[in-house]
Amino acid sequence: MACADNSPADMVTAETVDKKPNVVIFYVDDLGYGDLSSYGATQVNTPNVDALAQEGIRYTDAHSSAATCTPSRYSMLTGQYAFRREAAILPGDAPLIIDHTKPTLPKMFKRAGYKTAVVGKWHLGLGDGFVDWNKPVKPGPIELGFDYSFLIPATGDRVPTVYLENHDVVGLDPNDPIEVSYEKRIGERPVGTERPDLLKMQADLQHSRTIVNGISRIGWMKGGKSAEWKDEDFPFVFTDKAKQFIRENKEQPFMLFFPFNDIHVPRAPHDMFVGKTSMGRRGDAIVQMDWMTGQIVQELKAQGLYENTLIIFSSDNGPVLDDGYADGAVEMIGDHDPAAGFRGGKYSAYEAGTRVPMIVTYPNGLKNPGESDALISQIDIYRSMAELIGLDLPADEAFDSRNILPAFLDANAKGRDYMLEESFTLSIREGNWKYIAPFTGDTPDWLANKTVETGISDTAELYDLSTDWQEQNNVIEQNPEIAKRLADKITEIVNKK
Repeated sequence: MACADNSPADMVTAETVDKKPNVVIFYVDDLGYGDLSSYGATQVNTPNVDALAQEGIRYTDAHSSAATCTPSRYSMLTGQYAFRREAAILPGDAPLIIDHTKPTLPKMFKRAGYKTAVVGKWHLGLGDGFVDWNKPVKPGPIELGFDYSFLIPATGDRVPTVYLENHDVVGLDPNDPIEVSYEKRIGERPVGTERPDLLKMQADLQHSRTIVNGISRIGWMKGGKSAEWKDEDFPFVFTDKAKQFIRENKEQPFMLFFPFNDIHVPRAPHDMFVGKTSMGRRGDAIVQMDWMTGQIVQELKAQGLYENTLIIFSSDNGPVLDDGYADGAVEMIGDHDPAAGFRGGKYSAYEAGTRVPMIVTYPNGLKNPGESDALISQIDIYRSMAELIGLDLPADEAFDSRNILPAFLDANAKGRDYMLEESFTLSIREGNWKYIAPFTGDTPDWLANKTVETGISDTAELYDLSTDWQEQNNVIEQNPEIAKRLADKITEIVNKK
């Protein structure tokens, strides 16, 4: 059993530190199974990510733990399903939803002598219920075990539109303090409903409040003019911060969590990437994401670290086209299929909600590269990485996570036997059987405007993916025993303490 942080059982010698691999987790936002050229896309080219797939393991049945972003991130960093915390999509001023007094993925790495960092999109809440953005903002990533953090606090479409480095807003003028409200209009900044002439792209009502950098957002923001980000700068700002962390910590093992803002809305790629595809902003944002990946991998190679770095590349949920902004994603899609034929997408209980691209490379440690059909859940990253770096976790740490390290190192190894999936309802995979539980609760008003098939129904559904991978034929009436077994399994998981 592992002991508490910094206990003798978890202390490492200089010799063992030298042998431990670095770990980099690339976590793209809203990237679908079919959005990479290594996964069959033809209208967008992703050579940097494809190179990782060529050298490593490319998974065909890997899943985010949930069909939306906050729950997936919560599960990855805690090793627990998000429903245990009622973790849902958060507003921009939500409190931190991960208990900073409990074990986390970065804390686990720190126990093994690692330096840890998160650079990119956060969206897990900050503070303890009220955030004064003009003072140190905590608890947050630092309290969760990251030695360094550089973030956008929530998402690109939510205020405050500022960077947060460790505990502090970057570039803030104390004479122009920031205020944020998600309840009422504050300040004198224009809003999207009144000044559409100022917008780079039109937006729905939810995304039509305070305008920053020609883009209307969710929520209202007052002050903080000197600290505002420019969306088009994201690829360079985030990439440079990640590269700097790598250079500064190259002499010791490190874990870098790099959650992209791309390809989440609002999609505002830099001019360097505009027009690189025929699909408009969404396609160009994919190219931008690929470039960023390549820049960080190139830095690993330049520092002589690539061979001893395990890289995980994946997405937080399935794809979405129209997610609040009129950016041409629907009109310019052409023959491209972000879900690669799978049913649903972001928010959905169907396969495209969680079946995402996933690639693992580790030149010093892979036993067999190639294509893997192992059933993988991102919730298992926690315990699998603990095994990789030699930590024995207590049973109550990351207790929903499973050690499937062999499947991270060998394309021929088996993954999970069964896997829970979260959306607005719960689903479960057992081999090729897919059961979707009935749902009788309430859903947010904005969901009604989405065109994606959510899989929300007051009756249960059962699919045999071996013959019906597009989930078109509900066979629950023909297989009541299988449906009951899987429903009982969901109940067992939910009731686990």
